[in-house]
Amino acid sequence: MDLNLKILASIVSGLALLPMHAVAQSETGGWTGEGSLSAGVTTGNTETTDLGVGIDLGRELGLWAVGLKASADYGETDGAETKNRVFLGANLDRQINDRLFGFGLVSYEADEFSGFDSRAFMGGGLGYDVLVGEQTQWTVRGGPGLKIDEIEATPTAPASTEESFGATAQSNFAHAFNENLSFSNDTTVLYAETSTQIGNIAAITATLTDTLSARVSFEVRHDTDPVPGFESTDTISRVSLVYGFGK
Repeated sequence: MDLNLKILASIVSGLALLPMHAVAQSETGGWTGEGSLSAGVTTGNTETTDLGVGIDLGRELGLWAVGLKASADYGETDGAETKNRVFLGANLDRQINDRLFGFGLVSYEADEFSGFDSRAFMGGGLGYDVLVGEQTQWTVRGGPGLKIDEIEATPTAPASTEESFGATAQSNFAHAFNENLSFSNDTTVLYAETSTQIGNIAAITATLTDTLSARVSFEVRHDTDPVPGFESTDTISRVSLVYGFGK
């Protein structure tokens, strides 16, 4: 797991530096994004209440755009650890025309209560801004890649690594009802020959101050072929305090 984290960190650093080099002579602007602190309730493979932290960063550099995401969730039930999950992701987009763009992405997930030591995906493809408005935005993207699953050892089987052709499809929708209330729905599909992961997060965000917001979200994670002994679907209900910056 430590080796995979080092590899991902190197890839993320490379993605962040590539567009900076490509537009070194242009005005680059700054980072925008948000950080969050959340409390949640998880059902499925674990029945637990948990705390989470997350950060979502973005930066536009001419025709290039960089996105970085990281989150961690931890929970205990009756003093025993019942949730410990870390997610890291990065994407690099390159605009082709007003709405069409190419992208590359990497993601890494370590979840101690999923039957997998870690899961990683590296791929790329094309994206399209379906809706571009002041109130409503909708972006889709998809393309092929490589999926790497590190499966935990069980009493009947040793630990193993499965590498397979994969593909990703994503949909990111956002709508502002007014300047203080908004809705978002983000869907991700990671297909592979061994299993397919489907995730969806629906959220309502209410502005509290210029920089602070409150958010209520509901997340569903589904695995079409979970490790034996594990359930296929987890749900997470969260309440979050969100700090926005750079906007």
